[in-house]
Amino acid sequence: MLHVAILGAGHIAVQMADTINRMNHSGNHAVSLYAVAARDLERAQQFAATHGVQRAYGSYEEMLQDEQIQLVYVATPHSHHHQHVMMCLEHGKHVLCEKAFAANAKQAREMLQCAREKGLLLTEAIWTRYQPMREIISQVVTSGVIGQPRMLTANLGYEISGKERIVEPTLAGGALLDVGIYPLNFAEMVFGDPDQVHAVATLSDKGVDLQDSITLTWNDGKMAVLNAGANCVSDRMGIIYGTSGYAIVENINNPQSISVYDAKYQLVKRYPCPAQLTGYEYEVMETAACIEAGDLECPSMPHQDTIHMMELMDEIRRQLGVRYPFEA
Repeated sequence: MLHVAILGAGHIAVQMADTINRMNHSGNHAVSLYAVAARDLERAQQFAATHGVQRAYGSYEEMLQDEQIQLVYVATPHSHHHQHVMMCLEHGKHVLCEKAFAANAKQAREMLQCAREKGLLLTEAIWTRYQPMREIISQVVTSGVIGQPRMLTANLGYEISGKERIVEPTLAGGALLDVGIYPLNFAEMVFGDPDQVHAVATLSDKGVDLQDSITLTWNDGKMAVLNAGANCVSDRMGIIYGTSGYAIVENINNPQSISVYDAKYQLVKRYPCPAQLTGYEYEVMETAACIEAGDLECPSMPHQDTIHMMELMDEIRRQLGVRYPFEA
């Protein structure tokens, strides 16, 4: 059993704590929720009491000195991932880092190089990459049931424009790294790495992107049109269009079903999502299994894919004119 620590005590940290507790209650004891650290001890203690965590720390550095910890889940804002992951690695801890992996590709490369040099596993926690629905979607698309896939659309939007992590440039704010990463990953899980990208956005007064429209194209003629928003609610749908039908994926942020339609717009078949605890358990289980096997990366999100995604988002931000204050 791996002792897991959570670095950060915000909303996503709550989701991870709930996931691990549910795993244990269901009989899966691959990991144990051992410790949590927040910026102040009282907050960490409250988190620990609420979620049944054994140890609470009022500083990240103090927690990382605990030799009982084997795996750290980094749940802080994008802007701090580089600093916090490097701290974990320096203390000899394996790391599951919440998406977006870093603020830019340069940071991502430094983090991954450090992990390799120290012989530690480091992987990006983008849950849709690890979920069983990823393979089910792939099987549907490659089965020929919709013919040759030619185009897809995907969107994800939430009204989160009041959150500090979204509006502040110093926190690598904006829609792209927070929600836009999901349509991008959805498109690439279906069509692979694109050959061209074109993006436009509406920017806030502080210069972060609030809405993004991104078009990806492939040299073989495929196209993906993606939308992301941090100031509006969307239907979260992903639709894959083929020469003889199309497939609708309900909620690209945690796919719940795939509905296949023929060229006459008639429902052919519906594939429901397999029963899950929270949906986050798959990234935890794969990370734990890879650590036990001595692997340094997870097959569902290889390091090269993490770097590619950061490079793609760097290019999108370049086109949008979005630059974070801490970037040289």
